[in-house]
Parts: sequence; C-alpha cells; structure tokens
Amino acid sequence: MSELHVVFGTGPLGLAVMRELRRRGKHVRMVNRSSRVRFEKDLQTEIGGIDAADPGRTREVCEGAAAVYHCIGLPYPRWTEFPAIATGIVAGAASAGAKLVYADNLYGYGAVDRPMTEEMPLNATTKKGHIRAGIAQSLISAHSAGRVRVTIGRGSDFFGPFATEAAMMGSRVFGRALAGKSAQAVGNPDRLHTYTFIEDFGRALVTLGEHDEALGKAWHVPSAPAITTRSFVEKVFGELRKPAKLSVAPHFAIALLGRLDKNVRELQEMLYQFERDFVMDSRRFESAFDAHPLPIDEAIRQTLDWYRNRSSS
Repeated sequence: MSELHVVFGTGPLGLAVMRELRRRGKHVRMVNRSSRVRFEKDLQTEIGGIDAADPGRTREVCEGAAAVYHCIGLPYPRWTEFPAIATGIVAGAASAGAKLVYADNLYGYGAVDRPMTEEMPLNATTKKGHIRAGIAQSLISAHSAGRVRVTIGRGSDFFGPFATEAAMMGSRVFGRALAGKSAQAVGNPDRLHTYTFIEDFGRALVTLGEHDEALGKAWHVPSAPAITTRSFVEKVFGELRKPAKLSVAPHFAIALLGRLDKNVRELQEMLYQFERDFVMDSRRFESAFDAHPLPIDEAIRQTLDWYRNRSSS
C-alpha cells in the first residue's frame, strides 16, 4: 500500500485534496467529526471521525502519515475554535513526523490597496483576520522551532465542486443561474476580485506537500487573473447561453439580516473584500513549481457540469 496521507476536513477543499491524492495513487485517510462524508469508501480512502482539537486522537489518526492536510472549515460563529484545532493537528503531524500542509485564506492581510503577495505583513484588524494571522504565525513558529515541518497554501474565495452554500461563488451564482434566477452577490460587483478554482487549490496543496522547498513558507495557490464579480457572473450565464442577471444585496439589508442571522452578522466585517479591489498574486508558486491555474472559462464550465450532475443524481 502507498504512503498514507491524512486530510482533516471533508468540506469542498478537503474533498479536492482527496481527489488529487487519489489521482496520484495515494492512500488517503479523511477525518472529520462524524465520519460521515459524501463519497463512497474504497481501497484508497479511509474515513475516521474525531475531534481534531484532541491531541490524543489526532496522534492516533496521523500515525504512519507522510503528510497531513489541515483543510477544516467552520461557519463564522465557530471560528474561535480554530486555534485549538490547529494545535491538535500540529500534535498529530509532529507525532508522525509528517509534513503539515495548512490551507489558509487571505483574511490575515486585512484591507490592502495593492495586489497581495506572500511578503505582505499579516496586519488584519478584523476578528477573523486576527484568528487566521495568529494560526499562520504559530505554525511558522512551530516549523522554525523544529517541532513540525509546515507549509501554508493560501487561496482566495473558491468555487467548484461541493462549494455550494458557504461559497460566495456557490449556489447563489451557479445554482441560481441554472434555475433561471438572478445570481446574488454582495459589495461592489465592478471591483476586481481573485476567485480560486477548488481543483487548483487542492492540486496546489498536494504539490506543496511533495516539495521540501515549500516548507517554512506561505504560498499563494495558482488562481486565474482577477476579474470583476459582474464579469464572473456574465461568464456563468454566457456558458448557459442566457442573458446575465445579477442582484446585489444592499448594505442596509445585510445589516438588518445580521440582527437575526449569526453568519450574516459575522460576514459584515469581511465585506471590505467585495467593496474594493481584492487581488491575489500567485506568480511565486507558479514559477517555483511550474504550475498554472485552469483558465477561468474552463473552470466555470466544469463547475456548471458538476452542478448539473448533482441535480440529476
């Protein structure tokens, strides 16, 4: 049997990592709280349910692993749980002597006025930005101290298979477009925004896990050039040969809904990402590993195919 790779998190990104590992013939162990996942077991994939914040349990599931991938996602109201989860996963990877690949986002940079690069300081002022920055800094410190070998892959708002309700470019765009309804967005749809295809993200994380030169650093995963949200939506409708329809939620509506919905209330501090240009530069990764994102038109086409197959199954 091939070397073991352990993936914490069975959400969209964890599943994308799993698909890429299986394409490369790896033995995969998927880990979440419940052991319930949305794929069938096979000889390449194991399923385990544990609390990732429990170091004793993470050591058990990581035993024998060559690489560990932290792809756990949580709803905004539960983000305070992230530091304990990171600590638990570090314990598991360190015990196994495995590489730890951490899937990060761009929140730690905060609101900036130029394209984001890996050299930028983590100066976020938002609560969730502080959490993300703190975890990334603690992981790099653990690497520098020799406790565990770490690399970090950062992506922007992602879209693609299984990225449905929680994704900005999920069901509110692809699902509604297929149903003949207006796509829904927030912020200013005419500002530039980087969107990351989930398959590119998963492939990049596996690549980082395979290369020792990636260790001790954060990397921006290959993503197509930034476009406006309006242009993204037009591409989706264009693939469907339909006129584009876009509805943008006004600020007052988000504020009112936030009084009733915790997720929407937590979203408000992050709206700056959609009210100004939000551009990620991934050239360093692309140059170092000769890796490039799928063209956005093809990524949108594949995503629409997944939504069609999902609705017909």
